[in-house]
Amino acid sequence: MSKARDPFYIVKEEIQESIDKLQSSFHQWERILPDTGEQVHLTKELLANCEIIEWQVDELNKTIDVAAIDPSWYGIDNRELESRRRWTITARTQVGDVKKSVVARKENGNSASAMRRELMKLLISHQSDRSYQYSAEDNDDFIASKLDRQMLLIEQQDEELDELSASVERIGGVGLTIHEELLAQEKIIDDLGTEMDSTTNRLDFVQKKVAIVMKNASAKGQIMMILFLLVLFIILFILIFLT
Repeated sequence: MSKARDPFYIVKEEIQESIDKLQSSFHQWERILPDTGEQVHLTKELLANCEIIEWQVDELNKTIDVAAIDPSWYGIDNRELESRRRWTITARTQVGDVKKSVVARKENGNSASAMRRELMKLLISHQSDRSYQYSAEDNDDFIASKLDRQMLLIEQQDEELDELSASVERIGGVGLTIHEELLAQEKIIDDLGTEMDSTTNRLDFVQKKVAIVMKNASAKGQIMMILFLLVLFIILFILIFLT
């Protein structure tokens, strides 16, 4: 079987291409500053690719073991089997070197980060202790000052509430006075309407009587009656509207 048609060499080329990409990414990873987002992302990607390639090499190595049972049936010899085994060992070594370097740098980075965090904690704790020693008395003064300000604000708010209450009482008194005046005016209007109705009824009664008298009296008597009624009307008008 020619190498171009042998499945081993087809898979071998794919795995070798993956290894070349892995090594290229590894060299790029080495140039990136540690503890950065890009470095963390690329670290995870490299480790994942190492796991995938190692699995592919293991599977390919299993096919070599199967072919080693009867090489002639697969059209290969022991020399070819040894060459294939050497390649899988080399591929596994290349992937293993990348994986070891990435894991070692990752662990060192975690240790360095942990050490930096511990140092920062100690520094912050030391600064906090010194700040507490120097600012204890200042804190007492500050608290006392804040309490005084709060008491002053409470007093001001009480005064403002008292003024507001007094204003509301004054407005309520004015409203009550206006209401009483409106009731008084309404009563006056009602009384005036009652008097007007009474006067209208009286005038209607007088007009009816005058009509009856005019109808039964003579011309002279009618004139006298008109004069009498006119004088009576004037008297009534003076009594009603001018007294």
